Parts: sequence; C-alpha cells; structure tokens
Amino acid sequence: MIPQSPDTARRRFAVAAMVGVAVYVLVDVVLQFLPPHYSVVSDAESNLAVGPFGWIMNLNFLGRAVTTMCVIAAINRVGRVSRLRRTGTLFLGIGDLCSAVLAFFPTDVGVESGLSPATVAGTVHLYVAGTGFLAALVGIWVLTKWMRSGPGFRSAYPTIVFFAALATAGFA
Repeated sequence: MIPQSPDTARRRFAVAAMVGVAVYVLVDVVLQFLPPHYSVVSDAESNLAVGPFGWIMNLNFLGRAVTTMCVIAAINRVGRVSRLRRTGTLFLGIGDLCSAVLAFFPTDVGVESGLSPATVAGTVHLYVAGTGFLAALVGIWVLTKWMRSGPGFRSAYPTIVFFAALATAGFA
C-alpha cells in the first residue's frame, strides 16, 4: 500500500466532514416530516430522538460525532502544531464526545416545567448537550483565532469570523 501524503489525507477528511454535515442536515429535515411532529422553532432538535423514528436521530448524533472527528483530523493536518490549534481541537473533541453520548440518553419531551428534566436520562441529556454546545462554541472561536495567523487563512479571515458569529447565533 502506498502511503498517503498529508495533503491527500487532509482533503479526504475535509470532504468527509462536508459530506457528513450535508447528511446531518438532510436527516434533520427529513425527521421534521415524520411523526411525532415537532416545531423547528420552539422544540429542541433533541426531541427528534424521541418517538418511533428517534433511532434515526440517535444515529445522526453519532454521525455528527464522526463528522466532527473528520474536522479535527483535517485541522490537525494544517500547518505547525500550536497551542491555539491544540486547545481548539480539544474543545471540539469534547463537543464531539458529548454529541456521541446524546445518542444514548434521550431527552424528556413534554415536560411542562421548561428545562427541568423529569428522568435521569433527560438530566444527563440536558447537561451533556449544554456542555457539548459550549465546548464546541469555545473550540470554534479558539480555532477562529488560530486561523488568523494560520497558513493561507489571512484573506479568508473575515469570512471565517462571519461563520463563527453565525455559529454563535445558532447556538444562542
């Protein structure tokens, strides 16, 4: 077997990550049309993992974890190792692990008291999701700062900041 160059591996991981994002979004959209029907605006995405088709969303959570691993692998093949890159990918990795854990702890749906979970699984889900979202957000911003001085990112930096801000708005 011929060894791959770092550029080839990086490209493959990056393409796999982009395909993973597209599949993730597509599955989320399809699940919106399957019963039980949840509101895209007022219900959490995690609610899609509850009900007769919940197993599909649980697979999607695992797929998101694999996608994030591909992102981390691609990023780790760019430029020299730095503290910012290590820190950013560490936080993305924590978010990645949390995403995988969500598949095994369903959220509580229909709890009238807001964010107060009714079951142990719902409690675990709530804390793991919150930790994962915050870790991913920190990872995104640390990596955004890393890209400011990274190889080949200077001209794209305003676009990178825009997408980091968009991700922040999405998390909010």
